[in-house]
Amino acid sequence: MARSQYSSSPVIFAVLTIILLFVWPTCSTSRHALVDHTTGKTGFRVTLKHIDSGRNLTKFERLQHAMKRGKLRLKRLSSMALAASEAEVKSPVHAGNGEFLMQLSIGTPPETYPAIMDTGSDLIWTQCKPCTQCFDQQTPIFDPEKSSSFSKLSCSSDLCAALPISTCDDGCEYLYTYGDYSSTQGFMATETFTFGQVSVPNVGFGCGEDNEGSGFTQGAGLVGLGRGPLSLVSQLEEPKFSYCLTSVDDTKASTLLMGSLAGVNTGGNAIKTTSLIKNPAQPSFYYLPLEGITVGDTLLPIKKSTFALNEDGSGGMIIDSGTTITYLEESVFDLVKKAFISHTKLQVDNSGSAGLDLCFTLPSDSNTVEVPNLVFHFAGADLDLPGENYMIGDSSLGVVCLAMGSSSGMSVFGNVQQQNMLVLHDLEKETLSFVPTQCDQF
Repeated sequence: MARSQYSSSPVIFAVLTIILLFVWPTCSTSRHALVDHTTGKTGFRVTLKHIDSGRNLTKFERLQHAMKRGKLRLKRLSSMALAASEAEVKSPVHAGNGEFLMQLSIGTPPETYPAIMDTGSDLIWTQCKPCTQCFDQQTPIFDPEKSSSFSKLSCSSDLCAALPISTCDDGCEYLYTYGDYSSTQGFMATETFTFGQVSVPNVGFGCGEDNEGSGFTQGAGLVGLGRGPLSLVSQLEEPKFSYCLTSVDDTKASTLLMGSLAGVNTGGNAIKTTSLIKNPAQPSFYYLPLEGITVGDTLLPIKKSTFALNEDGSGGMIIDSGTTITYLEESVFDLVKKAFISHTKLQVDNSGSAGLDLCFTLPSDSNTVEVPNLVFHFAGADLDLPGENYMIGDSSLGVVCLAMGSSSGMSVFGNVQQQNMLVLHDLEKETLSFVPTQCDQF
């Protein structure tokens, strides 16, 4: 859809089923100075699997699971930004979890593991033998003694110095904690990681021998894609990465691209580019300069300072692949909610059956409803969203809901709003771009 911020044409939204972003994945990859021989470009391509795939859940159950995870993650993200600004932070916490799994192999010979992809944290880690405390995982636990390419990291290394908490005994030892009280503890090492057919040597990662909590049981560890020095993005020294997330009712995989493979081929679609903002209090997050929101033909009366980053590290908006729906600062969400009620010619449903803040009752004699346009005005980029990226419909429940919620302080641009877009992070230019893309054909 190509609608300007001033367009008053309603969006025709077909209500067929719950439209939530739960993506189904797979895998492949490469590193800085390594070449993807199928394209001749540096970088890698990995397929992504949603963590709820294969669990025999109904779409409504998936919604409940995702909303629960999303609210917990929002709490962690907000507390991280605030805690990082305090004078003394004894045990920093990180977002943890995520919604997508990437398949990778570790060691020589390579052993295959699923790992959670997380754009909200940095550390790469997996469970390691001998485990003093490990959660159950579907694959065998990584055994460093069986790999010829394994090497412990010295205490004088840059990656050891970048850890929020470390000690030096038998090499560089770490503790990395997450906001749901999950944690990983062990020692830092380097190892060959294989993505698809491409091997990447000397990747720094945490070999976790004491891993506690329930937040990581879908995978065997986590791959941080944040902006900090411990992340895969930083270690590969590739300034670009992108992902393309399919819609929930697609059975095909989503995609993660890194390096020159991540570049944008618009295919005639309009590219929307805005700047990435850094938060000194929480440098791992990808912040966006949101300036306003239009619902229907109404530019909402939001003070520009509402989405500004505060000196204490609070506020602002991050873009996050691991949070399902978008969360807006409470006063802004109230304005959005009122505007949708005003522009949508349906009765408000107050049953709370869908677990979302604003739902409407579907007419019994129709499978389609008119919903207002929704435009996010980022600096230099008016992102006009298609209806399926912000309305969730379920004919069995008889409701259609706004896929957004309220937050206190930090706002988060979630993955439902990002579906069927190539989302390109360019850390050299400090920009983020959106390109409408049919991700199941990407």
